[in-house]
Amino acid sequence: MATVLDIAKRNPNAAPVAVSNAARAAGFIEKTAELTVAAGAAPGGASLVGLTRDQLKDSLAAIGVPERELKMRVAQLWHWIYFRGAKDFAEMTNMGKELRAKLSQAYTLARPQVVSEQVSKDGTRKWLIRMASTGPLDKGAEIECVYIPEVDRGTLCVSSQVGCTLTCSFCHTGTQRLVRNLTSAEIVAQLIVARDAIGDWPGATPPEGAFVPNDGGRFVSNIVFMGMGEPLYNTDNVVAAIDVMSDGEGLTLSRRRITVSTSGVVPQMERLGAEANTMLAISLHAVRDELRDELVPINRKYDIKQLLDACRAYPGLSNARRITFEYVMLKGVNDSDADARTLVQLLKGIPAKINLIPFNPWPGSKYECSDWERIERFSEIVYRAGYASPVRTPRGRDILAACGQLKSETEKLRARARMMAEQGIGAEGVYAVRDGE
Repeated sequence: MATVLDIAKRNPNAAPVAVSNAARAAGFIEKTAELTVAAGAAPGGASLVGLTRDQLKDSLAAIGVPERELKMRVAQLWHWIYFRGAKDFAEMTNMGKELRAKLSQAYTLARPQVVSEQVSKDGTRKWLIRMASTGPLDKGAEIECVYIPEVDRGTLCVSSQVGCTLTCSFCHTGTQRLVRNLTSAEIVAQLIVARDAIGDWPGATPPEGAFVPNDGGRFVSNIVFMGMGEPLYNTDNVVAAIDVMSDGEGLTLSRRRITVSTSGVVPQMERLGAEANTMLAISLHAVRDELRDELVPINRKYDIKQLLDACRAYPGLSNARRITFEYVMLKGVNDSDADARTLVQLLKGIPAKINLIPFNPWPGSKYECSDWERIERFSEIVYRAGYASPVRTPRGRDILAACGQLKSETEKLRARARMMAEQGIGAEGVYAVRDGE
């Protein structure tokens, strides 16, 4: 039985919630959120950081800014918040003192609280972030995001939910309860926090000794929705967050450098492509329905054929905009030559890249990683069939910086992290991501 931590700490004395193996076998696919926050809402209310243009407009109107000025004032706020990374309204020198005073009285530019930062030997950074409270029973949900630097790019792995809707059997995050969806503002705020921490604003500098790209570009150049949660069970907020992140007058990230990973929420895939126009990654992990039903139980709702049909219909799909298929290598489970050959047959006609992911066990996991020779053989079969099949290089193992292992109850996480590091147990989900190039 997998024990799930009380992520939001709504009741510090509450017993852990458990998802039993029997419940999984009986068809337990999705969890119900404990808290519901309206799409686009900003828990805590006061901070303008992360808000969309429409939300900023409403915030300005609420403090009496005349209708005729709203468009101009939104543009000014947008520039200061998202281009310059302002932390105080006093910095906004092209606004009058009276307006700055009104803004300061009503709102803040506060970021979510960084509870802890861990830095790996390879330069990977992981932040435990506490969001603003949603009400009297919530001390502030905690999530994690991870920064993965390389010489020519910096990838930020963001979370979309507190916990996860799904129950994938190989994923540590899937053992958690689902507390709630993150709002679009909370998703964007993860990028703001990261840029603050690594000095990715005009005139700012990275911390001494920090590993950041040295090619002259932005320190955060890529975003992957591969942290906590299933993004397509939070599509409204994910799409809104992408709009803010990709706005050319602010954070200016290319949509081709934003990748959304899904376990296969088929009904939302077309919408994601049409509205967000991002790169797509599919957590596939099996080539037979009976096995995928176990590894990725949402397959019981949307089977492999339905999923791949949706991939073929994904808006904008082309050789230049390939879909990435993620395939975790599980010893004796999904790593045979026959599995590799079936995989390339299934993907026939889909412009695709296949990322092979070495699995590293976590406490309670029943799986083992495939032997390296087996991974190489699997990769060779896929490559000879004409598909790029990189084996992702594990990053941040010493700090448990894993998309599939991201947890968020502070003290238990820290104790477990120390124990696992001492025992040499690595992390299973964060890699040198090269998607969205």
